[in-house]
Amino acid sequence: MTAYWVNTFTAIHDEERLRRYAELAGPAMRAAGGRFLARGNPVDVLEGDSALRTTIIEFPDPAAARAAYESEAYQEALRVLGDAATREIKVLQGVEDD
Repeated sequence: MTAYWVNTFTAIHDEERLRRYAELAGPAMRAAGGRFLARGNPVDVLEGDSALRTTIIEFPDPAAARAAYESEAYQEALRVLGDAATREIKVLQGVEDD
């Protein structure tokens, strides 16, 4: 069943390292079967605190999302990012239409 990787940045400490991370992370996600559905700063905040940047990536299943995270290419992107940002990453399982 489809899974969605939701990456929410709550603090950005170094824009240049974040840019370099994104240059590496994007291709790593696509190589692992991910498809970007949305990314960027919110266009509107209806409730709660405003997150700085959110990315939603679709994967064929939760295992594919986990494999993308654990891939050497993504781990290299994480090494570049280091402590340049604070974020949360969650994988949600998709729902089937009734």
